[in-house]
Order: sequence, then structure tokens, then C-alpha cells
Amino acid sequence: MSIDTTKACTDFQITEHLFSFQGFEYYVRVVPSREPVTVPIVMLGGSSQDRYTWPRHEERLIRAGTVITVDLPGYGNSDFLPSEFGLDFLADALHHALDSLGHSAVNLMGACYGGAVALRFTQRYPAAVRRLCLAGMILEVPEYYVKAVSRWTDLLGRGDRAGVARDLVDLFTSPPTAGTVRKHKVMSRILFKQFMDRTDQGVRMDLEHSARLLRHGMYAEGTLPDIPCLVFTGEHDILTPPHQGRKVAALFPQAQFTTIKETDHLCGLERVEETAELWARFFSDQPYDDLGFFHPLEG
Repeated sequence: MSIDTTKACTDFQITEHLFSFQGFEYYVRVVPSREPVTVPIVMLGGSSQDRYTWPRHEERLIRAGTVITVDLPGYGNSDFLPSEFGLDFLADALHHALDSLGHSAVNLMGACYGGAVALRFTQRYPAAVRRLCLAGMILEVPEYYVKAVSRWTDLLGRGDRAGVARDLVDLFTSPPTAGTVRKHKVMSRILFKQFMDRTDQGVRMDLEHSARLLRHGMYAEGTLPDIPCLVFTGEHDILTPPHQGRKVAALFPQAQFTTIKETDHLCGLERVEETAELWARFFSDQPYDDLGFFHPLEG
């Protein structure tokens, strides 16, 4: 079933769709480009992000192509998804969304948890991906994250949501000694407030995302297509550090890797205009090596 709700905007119209896949309902947001120069751009965010995380990026990306953001099952206000369903299921749900919208090929961007879904989708549906961008992505769940999930479960069991919020800030943002990070204090406050303001269902979904990764892992070895791939993270990222990002890039014959200056794990939100410009150029096959906000490209 699809419910198409049109919202009038200044320069374009946004459509939102409600789809159902194997009994789970989920939402898709489509921001059309008036003069696209490439296939649609699909954005998959982290576990606590949803289809409304990217409006400032959308404004720039629609110069290149139509932008699609998806609240897959387990995200946003889509249906809750038990952790017994792994990344294969989420990749298949994304394929269902694109097939329902009539798109056989897309440009794909995945950030953090969304990067794991994007990578799995690329493995399962290689012909559907023209170009792939992965931000803040690693291949294995680190031990410190496993311990963090255990702490969060214990803290929430004692009703200490603020304790979890502080822990999330410490995990997702770099310490002051790491180096200059733009909007560091602002992003720390936003992260804390966002978690404190989340509904009980939202917190439950966050924990289930983590349980899914612990149960199924982030990456399953398999064939990957020979497509243009760009991998990046913040130069001061402590959650998905640069040396792990290089391992991701090494999976692809054509991949390039870089780090964004003066950012940590939240580089896409700390430097919105710059990262949106990078994505727009990469997805439309325009040169981007002249942009000065990241370190020299590797690969």
C-alpha cells in the first residue's frame, strides 16, 4: 500500500509515501530535482536519524538529482523492527522502496549505521548502485561499543536516561584534547537534548539497532561491484576512526578515502554546506578534489 501526501514548498514539492514490506510499514520522503543530472540520491542516516535529518543537505543535493530519504522499518515513525531481522532484511526493504518508486538505479549515501545498510544493499543489488558514498563507517562492531550497549541497558533499567545521554555524547564526539572540531559544544548539547527528548519507542528502537549489530554484525564478506566509491570520516572521529575507514575503502577497486578537517564523527552535520557540496559533485561526476575542507584524497 502506498499513501502519497504532497507538501507544497517554495521551489519544489515533497512527496511522502507509506509502504509495507513483509508486514512492516515504513516511510519514504522524495524531494524532486527540477533538472536532475544524475539518478536519484538515496540518503541513509545513523540509527537515531530519520528522513527529516537532511533538509539542509537536500537543498544543495537537488541541484544534482532527486533526493530520497527512507525511514526503513525500525527508524523514525516506521514500525518497530525486532533485532532478529538483520541487515539483509533492511537492504531488501530498501530495494522494495526503490522498486515501488520505479527507480532501477540510484546513487547511495550511507552514514554510520546507514553505511552498513548501504554496503549490504550494494552487495545484494549491485546493478542498482551507480555510485556509493560511505561516511563514518567501519566493518566490525568494536569491543568498546559492545560494552557501551551493556551500560546503556543497565542505566535505562535504573531509569537513568541522562546517564545514557552523557555516554552517547562521550562516544559520538571527540574529547577537547583531540583537536579543533567545529560546532563541538553545540553538537554535544544537541545530542544530549535529542536523546532526552526521544519517545520511549524511539529509545527502544535505538537499543534494538545496537542489538541487531551485536547479533548479526556490520559486514558480511561478499562480492562488491566495481563502482565509484567515496569513503570519509572526520579527522578527529573516535567512534569510527580514519584507519577503520581506510579498511572500508580497500574493499572497492575504485574507492577514494579522505578525512574532513575540523570534524569528528558528526562531520556531515558539523560542516553541512561542505559535505553536501562534496556529495553533489561526487554523485554527478564533477571534480571535487579542488575542495579545500578535506585532506588529500587517498586511493
